[in-house]
Amino acid sequence: QVHLMESGGGLVQAGGSLRLSCASSGHDFSRLDMSWYRQSPGKERELVARITAQGVITIQPDSMKDRFTISRDNAANTMNLQMNNLQPEDTAVYYCNAKDTFDFGPWDGYWGQGTRVTVSS
Repeated sequence: QVHLMESGGGLVQAGGSLRLSCASSGHDFSRLDMSWYRQSPGKERELVARITAQGVITIQPDSMKDRFTISRDNAANTMNLQMNNLQPEDTAVYYCNAKDTFDFGPWDGYWGQGTRVTVSS
């Protein structure tokens, strides 16, 4: 059982920055593919960024690639998302997701409770 705890959300003005963290326990962190998703009011949850156990990084959509940076610290069992130049459209609840890199089962993996990010204009 993987336990995920997000932190770092809050209220920020447009153009500001936040750093989200996801702390993991209960599993060998180095085996986990880690992802950030977000869900805005009235919208479906969407993938923001992923870093695999092997360190392969995906950031999408394109509007985030120059502003968001994902990283992981296997020694600290932590994944981070540095978000710069935040815009009101980035307002959402951000969720941490984890799945063992060798788990090919048809399920989404483990989820954290989410951390809210609000960007004011």
